[in-house]
Amino acid sequence: MSYKINNAKNAIHGFFLSLATTVAEPSTILPLIVHHFSSNLILVGLFASLLRGGAIAVQLFAAFYAQSYSRVLPHLRVVFFFRFFSWFMIGFAIYAVGDSNKAVTLWLIGIGLFFFSFSAGFGGIYFKEIIAKVFTREQRGKTMADKQLFSSLAAILSGGVTGVILENFEAPMSYAYLFMVSAFLMLIGLFAFATIDEPIKKNTSEKEASFGLFIRNAITLFRQDRRLRLQVAVSLLGYSFLFSLPFIILKAKETFELTGWLVGGFVTIQMFGSMLGNLLLWKRFSGDYIRMIQVAYLLIMTTMLIAFFADSPFSYGLIFLLFGIAVDGFRNADMNLILEIAPEAKRPVYVAIHSTLTSVGIFFSIPGGFILQSFGYSALYLLTFTMLLIGLLVTKKLENIGV
Repeated sequence: MSYKINNAKNAIHGFFLSLATTVAEPSTILPLIVHHFSSNLILVGLFASLLRGGAIAVQLFAAFYAQSYSRVLPHLRVVFFFRFFSWFMIGFAIYAVGDSNKAVTLWLIGIGLFFFSFSAGFGGIYFKEIIAKVFTREQRGKTMADKQLFSSLAAILSGGVTGVILENFEAPMSYAYLFMVSAFLMLIGLFAFATIDEPIKKNTSEKEASFGLFIRNAITLFRQDRRLRLQVAVSLLGYSFLFSLPFIILKAKETFELTGWLVGGFVTIQMFGSMLGNLLLWKRFSGDYIRMIQVAYLLIMTTMLIAFFADSPFSYGLIFLLFGIAVDGFRNADMNLILEIAPEAKRPVYVAIHSTLTSVGIFFSIPGGFILQSFGYSALYLLTFTMLLIGLLVTKKLENIGV
């Protein structure tokens, strides 16, 4: 099947997945949902982590089996079903329980978010394996930019719809409607990618006799491959923005009146930035993924500098615009860098090692909540900027050894 058809299916998947998941965007909507049921700032950070953190537990286990698979798409289809079901059940739990028992509702939301991200642990391994098999080195950067472009377009549309629903329906019913309707929109994108033409992989690895032996071999591989260690460091430090990101919208709420329309507007601005980045910037790097991730670092650092002084809707809009541009460049480069250094036979193992170790960064919002409660926003923003600066310096080491 041609690049155009597979690229179109990848873009459709991104469009409808983004259309659905933007309703729980970790920098805007999700903190407000959690804050409705609890004023505990640490819980806000915890739930932002749960949206992605469940994947950590299973990535290596998924790679243990995936390294011997000639095709992974049948397994990915099972993952897609569980992601749809868990997303829908979050909305149903809010609808059925809601404010009648806020503690139970929070538990159910947390369980749903965990299983949504838990299934992504398998899905992420399978997805990257398919992308590496279907697209060439140059095509991968372009198809991911196209996917992110359509994802951003969908998120802009979703941001507008979210603003309408939040403005016209009382919480928490508005949150329930967002999740349940978006689950069926997600299903369209999952179906599109599930029909992609996956070639049979001939160069596979024989699965180890036990999972314990697999873990020992993975540790040895990590110790021996300096490029892999540096790539993990660059990626992990890049996730430092998660120390602060979930709390920026709460600082805005303290600074001025945060209406439903304004929240939807921030989501739209962030995704408009993402569109600009993918349309005008990230496609131009032509496989130079180290330079791409360096530019993304600089843009995220700029958003943290603005956050120090932000005091108006305009300044917060600029933060979300720049972050929207930066984060897609970071994700695009991050994924392609690990695919560049991974041998074909061990590609699932490299991806799993990288994803498992860097996924620690997903939980940065939890200590971020502690720091915010203890020391305030300025200390939190300063820590975030410092960590990002260290990460930018580490990219120079990665550049020097060549990838």
